[in-house]
Amino acid sequence: MSNVAGPDAFFLETPAGQRFCLHYPSLTETRACAVYLHPFAEEMNKSRRMAAMAARRMAQRGIAVLQIDLCGCGDSAGDFSDASWSGWLDDVGHAVAWMRSRYGQAPMLWGCRLGALLAAAHAASDADCRRLLLWSPVLHGEQFLTQFLRLRVANQMLAGGEGLTTQQLQQNLQAGANVEVAGYELAPALALPMAACKLATLLQPGQQVDWFELQTSADRPLPGVIDKLVAERCAAGVEIALQAVIGEPFWSTQEITDVPALLDATLAAQEERRVLV
Repeated sequence: MSNVAGPDAFFLETPAGQRFCLHYPSLTETRACAVYLHPFAEEMNKSRRMAAMAARRMAQRGIAVLQIDLCGCGDSAGDFSDASWSGWLDDVGHAVAWMRSRYGQAPMLWGCRLGALLAAAHAASDADCRRLLLWSPVLHGEQFLTQFLRLRVANQMLAGGEGLTTQQLQQNLQAGANVEVAGYELAPALALPMAACKLATLLQPGQQVDWFELQTSADRPLPGVIDKLVAERCAAGVEIALQAVIGEPFWSTQEITDVPALLDATLAAQEERRVLV
């Protein structure tokens, strides 16, 4: 059998349109399965290579992976302005159902950045999805939205013109208007529910969470807010294994960046969880 995992590309039919998917079947006995949820906007494109490398390595070790482009993203149907948070959750549900049907078990939800927050949001209402693999998750949707809106403010300043502040952009969203940022037309139906999400309230007792944070230097400790969140959720009954990995934040670097240490740590965590034998 080949030791090179090649994905099967297909469109998953959903009531809201076709969703482009890549399925990496296991190249050995299937021991587990996973659904990958990509980051937001341009971060998605910068993360594609790392996600593909990780999926291939998982498939080689017996973990089948399904990667789905959410509504309005990648090759899936719809424009970005059509995307809503509830629609993305529906997309996750369809991907989970497809993997359940194929493998007879609930998949692990693997998310990167905003995809990790989305994974936690789905798992909070799907008791069968108890395993989460989080790559540098967004902790607070509101802060993430504010940072995204600042891109538009910065571009306005670079262009030498006067424009709207982040607060005014948020007010426009609250009033029901779309907001364009860096070529992405953001709808209130996506922005507002996303802003209301907090990872701390989504992680549920009984879940097993492998959480990886990238650091550019071993001398830099993880932000205190992460340690605090992990301690509080562990005390509440969530099993969290938090690990810092040295590497560049590949989702935001100018050039496409590989972080082999993250791939190694991710596979090692699955072995630790006895997903792999």
